[in-house]
Amino acid sequence: MKKNLFEQFEAHFNDAFGSSANSLGKELHEHLKGAMMRAFERLNVVTQDEFDTQNAVLKRSRQKIDQLEKQVSAIEKSVCDEKQ
Repeated sequence: MKKNLFEQFEAHFNDAFGSSANSLGKELHEHLKGAMMRAFERLNVVTQDEFDTQNAVLKRSRQKIDQLEKQVSAIEKSVCDEKQ
């Protein structure tokens, strides 16, 4: 994922700087690539697929919690009604 992120950054960099980016020395390009890879490794990022998966899990959990809250409320009501 981070490699893909770097490749996207590199493509945008090349687009932004055009031919001057291609004229950078190979050594400088490798240093830049290494620095960017280290920076991206420190970022706490996830892929869109991972985000969508976790979002779906969260929605299902929220639905289950809502359902359980209704059941608890119904049980509390029936216990209160039995006491009266």
